[in-house]
Amino acid sequence: MLDIFAHGHSTISAENDNPYLNGPHKPIDLEYTARGPELEVIGEIPKDLQGMYVRNGHNQVHEPIGKYHPFDGDGMLHAIWFNEGKVEYRNRYTQTTGFLAEKGAGKSLWPGIMEPRRKQRRGWGSISAMKDNTGTDVVVHAGKIIVAMSQCSEPYRIDSQTLETLGPDDNWAAALGDRGICSHFKVDEHTGHMMFFNFAEKPPYMNYGVVDAENNLVHYVPIDLPGPRWPHDMGMTENYSILHDLPMFFDPERLKKGSHRLGFWRDVPARFGVIPRFGSNEDVRWFEAEPCYILHLSNCYEEGDWVVQEGCIMPNPVPDLSDLPKEGYERMCRMLDMHTQGTHMHRWRFNMKTGETREEKLDDEISEFPMVNGMYNGRKSRFSYNALPVKGEWLLDGLKKYDFQTGKTDRFIMPKGEFVSEAPFAPRINAKGEDDGYIVTFVTNMNSGKGECVLFDAQNIDKGPICRVIMPYQVPTGAHAFWAGAHMLYENGVSLAD
Repeated sequence: MLDIFAHGHSTISAENDNPYLNGPHKPIDLEYTARGPELEVIGEIPKDLQGMYVRNGHNQVHEPIGKYHPFDGDGMLHAIWFNEGKVEYRNRYTQTTGFLAEKGAGKSLWPGIMEPRRKQRRGWGSISAMKDNTGTDVVVHAGKIIVAMSQCSEPYRIDSQTLETLGPDDNWAAALGDRGICSHFKVDEHTGHMMFFNFAEKPPYMNYGVVDAENNLVHYVPIDLPGPRWPHDMGMTENYSILHDLPMFFDPERLKKGSHRLGFWRDVPARFGVIPRFGSNEDVRWFEAEPCYILHLSNCYEEGDWVVQEGCIMPNPVPDLSDLPKEGYERMCRMLDMHTQGTHMHRWRFNMKTGETREEKLDDEISEFPMVNGMYNGRKSRFSYNALPVKGEWLLDGLKKYDFQTGKTDRFIMPKGEFVSEAPFAPRINAKGEDDGYIVTFVTNMNSGKGECVLFDAQNIDKGPICRVIMPYQVPTGAHAFWAGAHMLYENGVSLAD
């Protein structure tokens, strides 16, 4: 069955030369639901896989105001549900206040991250200039999906069965005022707690909070920083959270004049604030490390007196662009090239007794978007599942599995013209070990023009996909993804996976 929910009304010029509005990034102009014969299956859907794979992304509707950055577009969720060998897919826009305002106007009303000076009305995010696109991160918490954008936005709740937008969280969004939450909120699947942070250009420059399993805001405190910062991720262990104060931020002198120009201050150490889960600013232990930027962590955990953080370090977040024109998309592509930035797996260790920091390079290969088994988030994990980026492009064309116990790695590179999304681990029903399950990802297939959901055996990813579900239409490239097992899709005692 194919059920068309809504046809889009794009005003994007067909003549545009923006690489992030064309090719694998080209927005889809349709919201729909597909199940049964409308979903072609190559291979066999595992019957021991039950739950939902949901991926967020930026799917622009209207002709942009100024230069369009891939983080600017309207948030759209793509989700596929697995239940006893059957699947159902749907995609829906997150209907934020900004999205609805532009829908009514029939055009863009807010600029993007590259040209906030063009704003003509109050916006959202830490710059207070952007539309609340909520297109970056996605998790499932307290039976509902929650989405937000990386520059901080209102926390929008989404129905985890229909993808209907329910609006900013009824319980606690108002308590955050105009700060909202930054992407990369962390869900502890053992306690149901969700840890989050936000940041802004005026004091307090950061806030940290905890929402409990019943969706109550139970903790929210300001965190002292030396000035406005531009963090992207945070860490979570069983008893602590790890907050980031990194030396890539807006030039302070330019910022005083209203100009937003990111710089990387190579003589300023990276700082990591380890705070008890329900701690205050006075409880934060700050640790210094080599200057860097971090987009995405793999996992954090405790080991004796040490708090350990593993993820993708970016030693060169602002590459040399002196050989490029001051304007144009070639410059933006260079800025986003993970090969130029040198992103690779790294480990930081913070000793809570002595204050010592130790660092360790885990791999030379460029990789990003690391994921672990959700039940090991905040606990020591053996495996990380990373994506491999295409050189010179904001695209991912392979997967790499790390075994930190043996040092062994496995990989799979997609055929040319096929690009993966962030790929979480999905455990089998009654799984016997940390990697007993599947890796799930959407594929943007430029060869067929149709999107796919692809499953790998997590213990043998090098052997390639064991199952491919073909959608009727393309799935554009996107941002972050989440696997929610059936146990996370319960609300009022009724499983939404049934």
